[in-house]
Amino acid sequence: METPTPIEDLAQVATRWQDTMLSLGKEYKQEPEVLKIGGVPIGTLGNFSASIGKAKSKKTFNVSAMVAAALSGKEVLNYTTDFPEGKSRILYIDTEQSQNHCMIVMHRIMKLAELPTNEDCDRLYFLALRKFNPKERLAIIDDAISQIEGLGFVVIDGIRDLVYDINSPSEATCVISKLMQWTDEYQIHLHTILHQNKSDENARGHIGTEINNKAETVIQIEKDKDDNNISKVESVHTRSKDFLPFAFCINAQSLPELLPDYVPTKKSVGRPKLEPFSPYKDIHEAIHRKALELAFDGKETISGYKTLEEELTTAYELAGTKFNHNKIVKIIKFLTNKRMVVQESRGIYRFMPDYHY
Repeated sequence: METPTPIEDLAQVATRWQDTMLSLGKEYKQEPEVLKIGGVPIGTLGNFSASIGKAKSKKTFNVSAMVAAALSGKEVLNYTTDFPEGKSRILYIDTEQSQNHCMIVMHRIMKLAELPTNEDCDRLYFLALRKFNPKERLAIIDDAISQIEGLGFVVIDGIRDLVYDINSPSEATCVISKLMQWTDEYQIHLHTILHQNKSDENARGHIGTEINNKAETVIQIEKDKDDNNISKVESVHTRSKDFLPFAFCINAQSLPELLPDYVPTKKSVGRPKLEPFSPYKDIHEAIHRKALELAFDGKETISGYKTLEEELTTAYELAGTKFNHNKIVKIIKFLTNKRMVVQESRGIYRFMPDYHY
């Protein structure tokens, strides 16, 4: 049985429709255009945008340039910003990297903004939320956005880590609703980052679908087909006109550098060719370790190949990824070749937790 809604809450809801009703007798201001690419608006106050791209496509390098432009007021990697007075502070949230890696990103932003890298900037707040669970991360972000005065720009590097299940419609709706609430209530612009599927160019999971439906602008970062050192940035969809694609490389100072003369390779028609499954490339080491710990939990060894296969099939699914029989066979071959799992004698398998990956 559902818990009855308190009478005072019902009264509050009953008056909300009046507060949200528009009137032809009023004039409503155009939201300030605060983020542009090559002079084309991609972000306004009160809305959110997103970057999508496959793993290692340099999404974080790209968004670092975006933040540096906001911090410096200068053009950085084709990005320019124009935040109103009193909206100059920036909140950067990283959900998946260690504090050391987050410091690398922060140093990169400061270098791109041509600001000192050995002292804190009172306009940039950087949060590393890797150690928290999704519910805690949401609460921390909510608290930070509500308390930082003069906040104009928020970046969430890893929105996937704000949900437990990337394919949960209810979780996706909840998180995207929070983005819309934060941006509207505090009149900020928020930019978030999400991985694409390995097999196509769609943003991952149900939350990816919601981002495509609700974001003001979605941009894609992808590696050049002929040169892995080059990343291309282009528009997936926008509420204004599309910006011209551009590309960058990582220079000797480990900073993204614009390639003004870049000519993109034409895309072939149809679905992209699917590369063969690789347990090394397609599964993160952390997933392998988690699955192995689950499979060998409470036992020193597993007897029999068939039992090992069954245990690993269940363990990888519990770790967040489901594989069919053929892929599990490839995974077992990979694990034994890397000596993450050792066959001590015929049919006896032992997990080696101190493996070298």
